[in-house]
Amino acid sequence: MSKFAANLTLLFTELPFIERFAAARAAGFEAVECLFPYQWPAAELARQLSEHGLTQTLFNMPAGDWSAGERGMAAIPGREAEFRAQLPRVRDYALALGCKKVHAMSGLIDPAHSLAAHRQTLIDNIRHAADYLAADGIKVLLEPLNSRDVPGYFLAHQLDALALVEEIDRPNVAVQLDLYHAQIMDGDLTRLIDTLGQAIGHVQIASVPDRHEPDRGEIHYPHLLAALARAGYRDWIGCEYHPKAGTQAGLGWLTQWQSQ
Repeated sequence: MSKFAANLTLLFTELPFIERFAAARAAGFEAVECLFPYQWPAAELARQLSEHGLTQTLFNMPAGDWSAGERGMAAIPGREAEFRAQLPRVRDYALALGCKKVHAMSGLIDPAHSLAAHRQTLIDNIRHAADYLAADGIKVLLEPLNSRDVPGYFLAHQLDALALVEEIDRPNVAVQLDLYHAQIMDGDLTRLIDTLGQAIGHVQIASVPDRHEPDRGEIHYPHLLAALARAGYRDWIGCEYHPKAGTQAGLGWLTQWQSQ
């Protein structure tokens, strides 16, 4: 049986963020993830996790000025010091929340620099982050984002992420496989999962094309969850989607899949 984690940034948004932990547990989730936890004290988030018996599976490293359109900096030449300066804070939150995975957002391509310079910056930064976090057993993840939702994002294809992970060559670096983004950019998802194999460090799901609940649209997730199991992935599946008509109203898929 697959293990599902509620993304608290996108789900239960009818409630204040702190109240979403209890709502997720009441709905049947045993784990949560989010985009950015830094607005709230780590101790308060840890208390919510403990009180409701939840596991924190993932959060993102700081991504720059999100409201201004920035989407990370790991691949942006000239921002290496900024990327590396955030690592102690990331580590503190990860340890406080018992979280073993963090996503390093690559960022939007800076036309002042070549793609080769972006790639080398990403490799150097992720090696540095992985080495910094390795002693605490924390993985650093690279996630390709589709160019329709995030135009200009440096990393858009799964096999490019795999090639980077192989070149970075750190045991605690892996691919964050969001099957919503992967379907839009790459398709052929069953064989893609087989190719990524042990490089898959985290999985997220949503319907395509509308990014709603995973029981609709063009992806047949029961088939893909079986493919992930065959590929050796046994960890949490992050539910990072926009509910079509309220979170609770759309959770029939969770009850059905958990009963299988």
